[in-house]
Amino acid sequence: MKRIVIHAGFHKTGTTTVQATLRANHELLRPHLRVVLRPEMPDLCDAARDWSVSRRDADMSRFCDHVAALARSWDSADPRPVLLCSEDLAGRMPGRRNLSSYDATPDLMQALVKTLAHAHPGTDIRLYFSTRAAAPWLASCHAQHLRAIRMKMDSRTYAETYRASADLAQIVEAVREQVAPHPTSQCALETSAARRLGPSDPVLELCDLPVALRDRIKPQRPANTRHAPAILQALLSANREFSDARSRQAAKRKILDAVRNRDAE
Repeated sequence: MKRIVIHAGFHKTGTTTVQATLRANHELLRPHLRVVLRPEMPDLCDAARDWSVSRRDADMSRFCDHVAALARSWDSADPRPVLLCSEDLAGRMPGRRNLSSYDATPDLMQALVKTLAHAHPGTDIRLYFSTRAAAPWLASCHAQHLRAIRMKMDSRTYAETYRASADLAQIVEAVREQVAPHPTSQCALETSAARRLGPSDPVLELCDLPVALRDRIKPQRPANTRHAPAILQALLSANREFSDARSRQAAKRKILDAVRNRDAE
C-alpha cells in the first residue's frame, strides 16, 4: 500500500460534491484508487460523531476498533492508494447536540492516523481538509440545520452565536500538530471551486493518480447547495410552529418536495 488519504471534512465545504464526483467516476477510478465513502464505513462515522458529543473513553475505543477493522479489510499488497472520504469523520457539525466547534476533530484524527499506521506500518498517510470563508460557511450550516433539525434561530442569530466555530483554519492547525509528521493540507472552497474538478481537485491531487487519468475525470455540479431565502424562511417557520416532531417533519417534507418537483420540471 503506497498511500492513505483522509478527507475528513469539513461539513458544508463542498464535501458532498466531492463524494458525487467519486461516485460518478467510480469505474474509471477503481483500477487506480480504493475509495471508501460513508456507506462503506457507517459504524466508523457514527462512532466519530458519537465521541465528538460524549468524549467518553468507551466511544473513543469503539472508534479505534472500527478504524482497525476497516484497515484489516485492506490487502496491504494492493498498490492502489486508499481514499477515506466523509465529513462525519470530523465529528458532528457545530450547532448539533450542543457542540460549538470542531474541537473534537484533532483528537479523532490523531486516533485515526495512529490506528492506521499501526495496521499498515510505513504507509504514507496524508490528511486534507476543505475549508470556507466564515460568512458563507455559517449561512450554509444554518440552512443545513433548518432542514435536518429543529433550528429556530434565524441566520443572523445563528451566525452571531456560532461565529467562533467558523475558524476552521485553527482546527486544521491543531490537527496538523497532533498528527505530525503525517502531513495535513487544506484548501478553501472559494479557491478549489475555480479548478476544473472543483472541490474534488485538491483531494484527487493527493491520491497520486496519473495525469492522463485525472484529465478523464468528469466533474459534477455543486451538490447539497443552499436553498433560496424564501424556502429557508418556510423551513424556519415550520421549525418554530410545530412542536410535534411528526407534524414538523411532514411540513418540512412538503416544502422540500415542492422544491424538488419544481426543479424537475
